[in-house]
Amino acid sequence: MYFLYIKALHIIGVIVWFAGLFYLGRLFVYHQEANLRSEPIRTVMKLQFSQMERRLYYGITWPGLCISIVFGTALIFEIGLQNWLHSKLALAAILVGYHLWCGHLRKQLLNDRCNWSAKQFRFFNEIPTLLLVSIVFIVVFKNEFSWSIFSIILGGLILLISGTLQWLVKRRKNEAAENN
Repeated sequence: MYFLYIKALHIIGVIVWFAGLFYLGRLFVYHQEANLRSEPIRTVMKLQFSQMERRLYYGITWPGLCISIVFGTALIFEIGLQNWLHSKLALAAILVGYHLWCGHLRKQLLNDRCNWSAKQFRFFNEIPTLLLVSIVFIVVFKNEFSWSIFSIILGGLILLISGTLQWLVKRRKNEAAENN
């Protein structure tokens, strides 16, 4: 029974963490798009996005990360370090790196020193999606996991995401041209 409580709390932490990371990436997109606005709207929007990013980063994503790590570590002590877990832990480490990179980008945006475009942030925002899909497949299939089948699935997902983002960018440019 103890194991199930730990597992449930780990899953809750992961959900909170990913929710925060997904939204944080969108806020970065909106923050950069605020540069396209005229003053004083630009300044007001950027201040609002900075405040939202700070609250989300420290109030949602960090607690989610900590809960995930604490209860994930407890799960490892319960079940041991199985073969499939090495892959999951490697992807989780990449996710922690992504999380910290978000903190760095948040500070750059706050200080108006970020030279990333909204398009680049849109692609950046898809990294946790790919990590989530990868981690879920590894956890569900465990030792039955097939890297070749998964590579095809992940490659298709990357193509779908890239195509969709390119289409959206092109559509926005066309709409902007029509409005001017």
